[in-house]
Amino acid sequence: MEEIKKFAKYFLPYKNQIILGIVCILFGMIFGLLVPYLVGRAVDDLGKEITWQKVVYHAVIILGVNLISGFFLFWQRRLLINTSRHIEYDMRRDYYAALVDQPLEFFHNNRVGDLMARATNDLGAVRQIVGPMILYTCQAVFALCISVPIMLSISVKLTLLLFIPMPLVSLTVKILGQQVHVRFEKIQEYFSTITATAQENLSGVRVVRAYAQEGAEIEKFQKLNREYAKQNLSLVKYAAAMRPLLMFFIGLGFVIIVGVGVPMAIRGEITAGDFTAFILYLQRMIWYLIALGYVVNLYQRGTASLKRFNTILETVPTIRNEENVEEQSPIKGEIEFRELNFAYNGKPVLQNINLKINQGETVALVGKTGSGKSTLISLIPRLLDAPENSVLVDGVPVRKYPLEQLRKAIGVVPQETFLFSDTIAENISFGVEVQSPKSKVQSLDGESEVPDLQSEIERSAEIAGVAEDIEGFLYKYQQLVGERGISLSGGQKQRTAIARAIMRNPRILILDDSLSAVDTYTEEKILQGLKDVRENRTTLIVAHRVSTVRDADLICVLEDGKIIERGTHDDLIKLNGEYADLYNRQLLEEELDATD
Repeated sequence: MEEIKKFAKYFLPYKNQIILGIVCILFGMIFGLLVPYLVGRAVDDLGKEITWQKVVYHAVIILGVNLISGFFLFWQRRLLINTSRHIEYDMRRDYYAALVDQPLEFFHNNRVGDLMARATNDLGAVRQIVGPMILYTCQAVFALCISVPIMLSISVKLTLLLFIPMPLVSLTVKILGQQVHVRFEKIQEYFSTITATAQENLSGVRVVRAYAQEGAEIEKFQKLNREYAKQNLSLVKYAAAMRPLLMFFIGLGFVIIVGVGVPMAIRGEITAGDFTAFILYLQRMIWYLIALGYVVNLYQRGTASLKRFNTILETVPTIRNEENVEEQSPIKGEIEFRELNFAYNGKPVLQNINLKINQGETVALVGKTGSGKSTLISLIPRLLDAPENSVLVDGVPVRKYPLEQLRKAIGVVPQETFLFSDTIAENISFGVEVQSPKSKVQSLDGESEVPDLQSEIERSAEIAGVAEDIEGFLYKYQQLVGERGISLSGGQKQRTAIARAIMRNPRILILDDSLSAVDTYTEEKILQGLKDVRENRTTLIVAHRVSTVRDADLICVLEDGKIIERGTHDDLIKLNGEYADLYNRQLLEEELDATD
C-alpha cells in the first residue's frame, strides 16, 4: 500500500481526465445494465402477443440503449488508457532523470541490463495499474452496485442464494493473488539478470569471440533462460488456476439459480421476463467477477514492479547540488587542491595533495598505473566528491558551484572513449548549445561572433587531428559511427572525443591519457593543434608518454597517491628521479623500435 501512495502523485496532473473517465464508466454501466431489464420487459410483452410493431419497438429501444452504452465505453477507454500512457511517459521521464543524476559509483553497483529491465518490463506492468486496473475495477464495482438492487427487486430469494459461493470466490482471489505477487517479483528479478547478461555479452562480443567462449556464454544464457521459464511456469500455474476456480464457483451459483429459479417461474412466483432478466444480470456479474480476479492479478504484478521501480527513484544521488547553492561568477580556470585526502571504501587513494594551478597553465600528471592520476582530475568536475573545501576552482570550493555551471566550464576526454551511435558531427557537437551564426557571446577577449556550428565542428576536428580521416569517409561528417563508435579505430575514437571536448570551448580542459591510442606522429600533430587552444585555458593532461607532457608549464609525478616530484621537464630531468627514469626508459624503447 505504501508503494501505491508514492505512485499517487502521478495521478494528480490527470485527475480531471480520470474523474471524467470514471463518470463515463458509470453512465456506460447504467445504460449497459438497462439492457437485461429491457429484454425482460420485451419477453413478458411479447409473451402476451407477438406483433411486428412490438418486435421493432423493443429491438429499437434495446439497440439504442446499447449504442449509448457503446458511446460511453469508447470514451472511458479513450480517457483512461490515454491517461495511463501519459503517466507511463511521466514515470519514464523521472526514471531517466533519476539515472542521469546518479554518480559513477551507482552504475558500478547496478548492472545496465537490470536498469533497462526496470525501464521496460517493470514500467509496463506498472502502467496496467493505471489503465486496465482502474477501468475494470470501476466497471465491476458499478456493475455490482447497480445489478444487486435490481436483482433484489426481481427476487430476494434468488439473489441471496447467489451469495452462497461468493466467500469462496473472495478466498480464491486472496490466496492465489498473493502467490502471483511473490512469483512475479522473482520473475522480474530473473528478467533483469537475463537482460544484463545479454547486454554484457553483446557489448563484449569481441572479447567473447577472442577467447572462443561463444559456447560457454550460450550455455550460461540457456541456464538463465531455463530458470526464467521455470519461474514463469510457476506463475502461470497460479494465474491459470484463478480463472477456472472463479468460473467454477460462479458456475455453482448459476446452477443454484437455475435449479431454484425455473420452478419459481413455472409456479408463477416470477414472470418469464423477470427470470430472463435475472439470468442476464447473472451473466454480467460473472464477467465482472472474473474481471475482478484479473484486476487482482494486475495489482499484484504492478505493485511488485512498482517496488523495484521506486527503489531507483528513491536512491538519492551521493553527488548533488548543495542546499541553497547559487550560481557563481563565470569560471576562469584557476584550480587548487588544498590538503586533499581521498579514499575509496576506506582505502586511501590520494594523500596530502597540495597543488595550485593558475588560470591558463598547462599541468601534466604522470605516474604508474594506480597512482591516483585519474582520481585526482575526476574530483574537479565532481565525478567523484572530494572532502569539503579541499578542491577549489577560482578560489571557490567546487561544492559551492551548481553542478551544471561547474561541468559546463570543463571539457573532459576520459580514458575510456565513448561515442554515441550517431553521426560524427553529432558526436563532436554533443552538449554544445546551438546558437545563431550571427549571435554574440562574451569571451575573455570581449564580445565576439559565434561561428556557425559546422565550421566549429570542422575546426575542432582539425585541431584534434581527425579531420583528414573524416574527409576520407563516404558521408564525411554525416558518417554513422555505430554503437560505441565501433566503425572507427581506437585512435579515431580518441581524436573524435578530443574534438568534442574542444568544441565545448571549456575554461578547463582535461585530457585523461587521451593520446594513448595514436602514434607519435599523430600525437605531435594533435599537440601542435592544441597549443593555440590551450592559450588562456587551464589544461590538465594525464599521460604515460613523456613526449605528451614535456611542454607543460608544470609536471607532477604521482606515486601511491602522493606528489613525489614537481617541476618543468628540464627541472625534473636534472632532478634525476622517477620522472628522469621514466624519460630514459622511453628513450631506450624508441631507440630499440628504430633499430627493428
